[in-house]
Formats: sequence, C-alpha cells, structure tokens
Amino acid sequence: MDSIHHLVVGAGPVGSTAAVRLAELGHRVTVLSRSGGGPAHEGINLVAGDATDIDTLVGLLDGSGALVNAANPAYHRWPRDWPPLHHALCAAAERSGALLVVMDNLYAYGAGAAMPMREDSPLNPTGRKGAVRAAMATTLMAAHAEGRLRAALVRASDFYGPQVRTSAYAERVVPRLISGKKVAMLGALDVPHSISYMPDVAATIAAVITTPAAAGRTWLVPNAPAVTQRQVVEAFARAAGTVAKVSAVPRIAITLGGLAVPLFRELKETWYQFAEPWTTDSAVTERELGLRATPLAEGAAATVDWWRASGSVGN
Repeated sequence: MDSIHHLVVGAGPVGSTAAVRLAELGHRVTVLSRSGGGPAHEGINLVAGDATDIDTLVGLLDGSGALVNAANPAYHRWPRDWPPLHHALCAAAERSGALLVVMDNLYAYGAGAAMPMREDSPLNPTGRKGAVRAAMATTLMAAHAEGRLRAALVRASDFYGPQVRTSAYAERVVPRLISGKKVAMLGALDVPHSISYMPDVAATIAAVITTPAAAGRTWLVPNAPAVTQRQVVEAFARAAGTVAKVSAVPRIAITLGGLAVPLFRELKETWYQFAEPWTTDSAVTERELGLRATPLAEGAAATVDWWRASGSVGN
C-alpha cells in the first residue's frame, strides 16, 4: 500500500475541498457521487455510484484511511434521505474498519442554545432538521462508544468561500455585491453570527483524519470572531471594491414564499439562527488540532476572487 486511501462521499464544496486537501497531503482519495464529478487532481479518483449501497462503499475502501460523509441531500428531503444514507455509511465503516468522519452543522443545538456553542453543548433540537442531525450524531457516537466502529463529527456554521454557491453567504450575496447591487439577508442584520470558511472546513476534516486521538469526539470548525451579518456583507463589499447596500428579509416574506417554494418552508424552521445570536467557540479544536481560523477579510477576498473567476457574476 503506497499511501493512505480515503473515500469521500459527496462532490460538493465540502467533499471536493476536503479531497483536494487530503490529496495535497500526499494521500490517495476517491470521491463518490451520483454524477461521478469532483475535483481534477492527480491524487483523486472520481467514481459514480450510490452511497446508500453498502457493498459499493466497502468495495471502495481498503481499510487504510477514512470514510468522509460530505453528502448534502436536498434541504427539504433531510428526514427522508439522511437515515438510509447514514445507515449505509455506518455499516460500511463497521465492516471496513475505516474512520467515519461526518460533516455536520449546528442545528442539533436548537433554538435557545447558550452562546457561544461548544463541542460539549447539549443537543436540544427544535425542528425536524435538527432532530435528524441530532439522531445521526447520537447513534454515531453510541456506535463508537460501543466499539462497533470508529467515528468523529465535524461541525460548522454557515459556509462561505470558494466553491460555495448555495448558502446564506453565497449566490444571493457575493455576486450581487461585486456587481454593485443591493442584497437582502435573512433575519436580523445586527446580531453576531459565526460563519465557516470552506478551506477551514476542509482543514478541520483533514486534521481529524490525521490525528489518531480525534476519533470519538465532536470538533467545531475554527471560525473567525463572530460579526454581524451587516459586517459580513461589508467585508465582501470591501473585497469587491464596492459599497455595501443591505436590507433584511421580513419573516412574512419567508412565510408567504413557503406556500409555493419548498426551500422557503424549510427556512421558517431555522429562522432563529439568523434572528438571534448564533456563535461558536472552537478553542478546543484550535488548541488540540493546531488549527486557526482564516480572518474574515482574507476569506472574503478569496471568495470574491473565486466568484469573479467563476464567470457567474452578473448572471
């Protein structure tokens, strides 16, 4: 075996960025997705397949490395799509001996969680998406504790950065700011909100995989100090050389939009994350994994550069 081999499930921003990060560390990586797409890199093999097929997963694992759950089912289909996928990944990890690293979010902490959220904050989901995530995390850590598999959780807040197109801080914001247009943000403009830079997400996943003591634990992606949504928009505008023009989307607009658009219906459940402070403390991750968050100004500049290079600005 010439190097450690990892299987990354999902070719979206998390899967692609993490795969490249691992390949740059000299590891062999296979990216599995339904389309067979993913990043072009000599150390990465792209495979099309069904991640709910346990035999497919096991066949792509050689036991030397990790199995990374970077999948992202459609937002409104989480209760239906996540359970069979999670079951298959857990079964594959159990059969192969691979470390299962699950990319997670903060939904399981729920509305009313004490701020800032930490790795050991209690899970108290207040919606069906948070309940799905809490159930996944609970069963995963129980299986690890019972010795049936090896696993770890990596939790991040809302994504931004290169390759991130579908996020509260992506296609509705950055391209419009680059074009000098006004943007509308969910919730309140002037309460603090932690956001996660995609390369920092990938760095955390790679660090968890390459640190033996990281198994069996939850890790929070290091985030730059929380600022308000207005300040996030201003950071993107400064990077773009434009002036920030921002307003808040009223909640009634989400309610009415939900009558016709599935995504809007789902946003009602997570409205609290944008209307109230939503912050993290990743001191444990930073100390034990040796990571540091990318400053917002630096991340915003790289994000603006990526959007400009993508050819999507003004479309």
